Amino acid sequence: MSCLQRQERPKPSQGHHHAASRKVIQMNVKLLGMEGDTDLQFLLQGGDLLKVRSQSWKKTRYFRLQEDCKTMWHESKKPFRSNPTFSLDDVSALRLGRQSEGLKKYTEEQVDGRCFSIVFKSRRKNLDLIASSDEEAKQWVNSMEKIIANLNNLNRQEKTEHWIMACLMKADKNKDAKLSESEVKDFMRLINVDVDDDYTDMLFKKCDTSKSGYLSGKEIKNLYDLLTDREEIDVIYGEYAKTTGYMNPSNLVDFLLTEQREKASLTDAHQIIDKYEPDETVKAKKLLSKDGFLMYLHSPQSLILNVDHRDIYQDMTLPLNHYFISSSHNTYLMEDQLKGPSSTEAYVRALLKSCRCVELDCWDGSDNEPVIYHGYTLTSKILFKDVIKAIKDYAFKASDYPVILSLEHHCSVEQQQVMAHHMSSILGSALVTKPLGEGMPETFPSPEELRGKFLIKGKRLNKLESYFTQEADEDTDVTEEEESDNDEEVEEKEKTPKKKLKLAKELSDMVIYCKSVHFNGFEDARNNLSFYEMSSFKEGKAKRLASESANAYVRHNVNKLSRIYPAGSRTDSSNYNPVSLWNAGCQIVALNFQTTCEDMDVNQGRFLVNGKTGYILKPSFLRDPATDFDPITLTRGEWLKHKTFHVMIISGQQLPKISKKKSSIVDAMVKVEIHGVPADVATKETNVVENNGFNPSWNENFQFDVYVPELALVRFVVEDHDSTSGNEFVAQYTLPFNSLQMGYRHIPLLNKTGDVLPSAGLFVHVMVLDA
Repeated sequence: MSCLQRQERPKPSQGHHHAASRKVIQMNVKLLGMEGDTDLQFLLQGGDLLKVRSQSWKKTRYFRLQEDCKTMWHESKKPFRSNPTFSLDDVSALRLGRQSEGLKKYTEEQVDGRCFSIVFKSRRKNLDLIASSDEEAKQWVNSMEKIIANLNNLNRQEKTEHWIMACLMKADKNKDAKLSESEVKDFMRLINVDVDDDYTDMLFKKCDTSKSGYLSGKEIKNLYDLLTDREEIDVIYGEYAKTTGYMNPSNLVDFLLTEQREKASLTDAHQIIDKYEPDETVKAKKLLSKDGFLMYLHSPQSLILNVDHRDIYQDMTLPLNHYFISSSHNTYLMEDQLKGPSSTEAYVRALLKSCRCVELDCWDGSDNEPVIYHGYTLTSKILFKDVIKAIKDYAFKASDYPVILSLEHHCSVEQQQVMAHHMSSILGSALVTKPLGEGMPETFPSPEELRGKFLIKGKRLNKLESYFTQEADEDTDVTEEEESDNDEEVEEKEKTPKKKLKLAKELSDMVIYCKSVHFNGFEDARNNLSFYEMSSFKEGKAKRLASESANAYVRHNVNKLSRIYPAGSRTDSSNYNPVSLWNAGCQIVALNFQTTCEDMDVNQGRFLVNGKTGYILKPSFLRDPATDFDPITLTRGEWLKHKTFHVMIISGQQLPKISKKKSSIVDAMVKVEIHGVPADVATKETNVVENNGFNPSWNENFQFDVYVPELALVRFVVEDHDSTSGNEFVAQYTLPFNSLQMGYRHIPLLNKTGDVLPSAGLFVHVMVLDA
């Protein structure tokens, strides 16, 4: 393998652009607060790295940070690839060493210290790279991590400035730090606004105070101020700024009490002024300017999500079955379940999204090493032991709470023994292999008691009680898991005897709290099953039970765990709507995490709160053994807390372009959806604002009736209206109804893959009243 030498190459912007580039860099460096930072300088200078794609494809490429201080450019030898870049906003993680599948497969152990991987938030493949030394690899990783942290720490206003600066730089074709009228028109398109020539002409003349025919310096700043002026903020601020055009602490308290429905004191007001007022002179007078007010409205504590619900706020000491548990199906798949790749990376991504129940489809492999893949298909195979290592490394990075390994095995007894050995040796004492506490338990331990632990869900040869009585095993045959059946649920199939499977004692003994059993009806479960014996239901059967026997299902889930999984006919790894199953109290509602869709948005919204632990406490009426709750008929009971939800969709900010075409501009509209019990399900939508994704304004009011707020979720969806081919998804945000904050609130927006769009948002007014 060639040894790489770090060398400085001419930057693409050198020559007559150099001074302008330097000026842009200085502005962005200042915005990031990284003047004189050696890590930033290292990235701006750039250097050679060996890019690894396969055993035979290892090529040297030059990488460097661009002038916007957030886009990495790298050399490409492809003739038509003019802009091979990626944004640091799109980086999910940087991993030092041979941690990715590619580097493990295509490099030797001796280069471990020189290797690193860049992992992306989207489906984009990892970038696997090798530096010329261990120190340099560390420098690349540390430098990028530092800049990503600084970018993440920018407040909303600063992110907007940074984004607009990048658009200005792109529009300035000849890099002379000036904008001609045609460049202003390009700039408007880049920021997602399409305006006619007359408007551009008027805007240009208004800003071109020097009458020079181009904008520079302060004139560009004036253009920026004109475009980012928020009329709706002026109106709100003007109503409360009673002290010579400023808000004093008392005015601010009035705003917080009257509009935001927050408990607030003068002490709170002083703290807000100290934290958010950018003008030191104004701050010294204990006043809040309009800029400070806007910065406060963009702060995390002012967003639509209740600030107290961001952290763990629920009781985590109740039995495990009293929680909804974030769960994944076919976790090993990166794409579809017919021919898509299997990867340990898929487990990493799910676990980093706080998924707490992952699935492992295990089959006999060569050299007595079990493999994981989707049986009888063309999906690729990965080693069982590699998956267990990846799970061990990433299980508790996003959440400390227990991870359930849902085993679906089709292995011989010999390879089951190998599975048991790998889990025992790799997971060590974190693996629960005996009941907690003294004596036979009567109920599940709590998530708190199981912190940092792994539970195995699978078949067991005998009852858990035999652990204490030392009874002989009942049988070495058990019924094979029904998930291995790839066909749609068919009633006749239920009657046919299941295939028998030999089970290794070593693997059986690892199943403590999640013993898989076949479901033979609610009465049988009530009379014959212990609390730790749980059933898996195909989505079709689960949905039938949830609609036809809802209360019986709710009561079943008070004492037992239920796992739901997608129908085998979903060969494209599509998902089903999980809401009706949560309404029936089902805890482990498993979705295909690799598939982006509305159902995954709703799942992410459900688990957005409680510190993103992957555990959400079920409402009390889903935990009461004598509950009469039925989400379908909705009789009277503690669950009925009829609320009227008023929401005004005021405006949007910096919505992303859907198409990369320069001429493509978003025709923005917003849908507000309620997901919950059938009586609460509703959707309302705004009118369309044409040709403006930069600062569309709607000012439209909607009203909803919500009867069971504890199970309801609210989803805000932005779409690009198209009357001919159907609307296109732009962005969304979903949160539990009971986590809404009232008053004037900004809503952050997420892209298709559930990642935050740095500058984009909606501005709304929310009011929830007792009906």
